[in-house]
Amino acid sequence: MFTINVTKECGCFKKSAYENNKTFDNKDDALLQAKLMESHMNQKFCQKHLFWVEEDGNTFRINVEEKPKEESAGGCCGGGHCS
Repeated sequence: MFTINVTKECGCFKKSAYENNKTFDNKDDALLQAKLMESHMNQKFCQKHLFWVEEDGNTFRINVEEKPKEESAGGCCGGGHCS
């Protein structure tokens, strides 16, 4: 058996249709689902976290980390007209 484990269930994950610790009979199916989840979570969730897959034996762990705060542009909005 192969398992997909999400290390931290953020609010977006809890609201989603995804299931934590879902098991698969086949390694390829588990890896494909983990990669699809990783991609969806990084693109469609609220953007407060980064998600990445890491293989650990029979477990595909989806790690969750807060995104780093963006550096201040010194009062500039980044629109290109302040220079």
